[in-house]
Amino acid sequence: MKTKSYSHLIIPLSIIIHLSIINGTLFILTPDTYTYSLSIIFYNFSWLAITYSLNYYPTARKEKFMTNIKKMFNLYIIYGLTYFSWFVVRGVLPDNIQYHLIVFLIICVLLTIYRLLFYIVIRNYRLSGGNYVNVVVIGRDKNLKKIRKVFDNPYYGYRYCGFFDDNPSQSPTYLGEIYDSFKYIIDNSINEVYCTASKLSRSELQNLINFADNNLIKLKIIPDNKDIYTTAMTVQKYDNIPVLDVRTVPLDADFGRMAKRIFDVVFSSIIIVSLLSWLIPLLYIIIKLESPGPLFFTQKRHGLKRQTFNCLKFRSMTSNGEAHSKMATKNDMRVTRIGRILRKTSIDELPQFFNVFLGHMSVVGPRPHMEQHTSDYEISVDKYLVRHFVKPGITGLAQIKGYRGEIIKPSDILNRIRLDILYVEKWSFLLDFKIILLTIFNAFKGEEKAY
Repeated sequence: MKTKSYSHLIIPLSIIIHLSIINGTLFILTPDTYTYSLSIIFYNFSWLAITYSLNYYPTARKEKFMTNIKKMFNLYIIYGLTYFSWFVVRGVLPDNIQYHLIVFLIICVLLTIYRLLFYIVIRNYRLSGGNYVNVVVIGRDKNLKKIRKVFDNPYYGYRYCGFFDDNPSQSPTYLGEIYDSFKYIIDNSINEVYCTASKLSRSELQNLINFADNNLIKLKIIPDNKDIYTTAMTVQKYDNIPVLDVRTVPLDADFGRMAKRIFDVVFSSIIIVSLLSWLIPLLYIIIKLESPGPLFFTQKRHGLKRQTFNCLKFRSMTSNGEAHSKMATKNDMRVTRIGRILRKTSIDELPQFFNVFLGHMSVVGPRPHMEQHTSDYEISVDKYLVRHFVKPGITGLAQIKGYRGEIIKPSDILNRIRLDILYVEKWSFLLDFKIILLTIFNAFKGEEKAY
């Protein structure tokens, strides 16, 4: 007899609790604006509409509190804008908008606390033996060990019973040949079957699909990956054909790309108007007094899709023939006295906000390298050019982790590229915000390689 599951109640229960938190908080703290029939309908309907459009409620067995944290913040932002827009629609602006902002923040905190408690309860319930599913694997290959790591994690609630394969094995989890699997699945109340596609013929696979459909068993097929899986890979559907996208870049999405560009334009405009407008003439005088040459140092660097652009910096060195091929080193004699201050505080990088405004760069992203270095490293460093899937930045993940400036040993460039690729694959506004804050902090603290 199959185990009884109440998982179908999770989404309705979560919806009820979320709406109860929203309505209860607004009723207690803002009765004047809440106790109006259209307001109640609007607050509830808009929550349901937004969560539906974000596909917020469907949860996977492997999901944890941090799994869809980005989607949670997106929900709060969109619902917050909707919440405050209702005052404009009604034409009744509250006397104290700051108070309503605090109320909305309270709602967000309560919803987040519930989310945290929800996953704690689910975790403990599964650890105690509840909400589990029995699984078997049909067909054994090298991926079985990787899948077992998921099955053996008690947090997820899987009970791995073993595997079937036509090649006999001494493994204690070997259950027999593929032909024996159908009877075992029925007799042992198996809930989910994972099938390695490369181990079955087309007819065997079709028989297994029919068997699973006719016995209300979930069948999941593991494609033959030829060892090409990556952390950035996703599955897309072209009609009814699954297609593996080896490298998914979050900034390929129109919303993310447009939102990041809007932030770049606004942020760079603020820096240009409030800071560079008076800093440029001041530094022009200081730099000119110390050494002849231009105010700005312009260098060809590679950006998005390996396209070349002119990267701007305040000139921090005397004019020399190695400026476009040799990076600054510790105690470099080419660096001027004012240049040392500019480089130590990273002020020399500020003109790159013009590059950001013009669209050559972003505020946050992998640092652009000079043409010579790109030519060298794209040959010697594996996956080096992956960093060019996004715009280069004034600061980046590698820089806040200490991998900036001079390349002293091979591990420096390897770690820098590793972090650059991680940023490309895991980009989010929250990550950008963290990098900006840590960059400002490091500028005041001082960095070892800022020379």
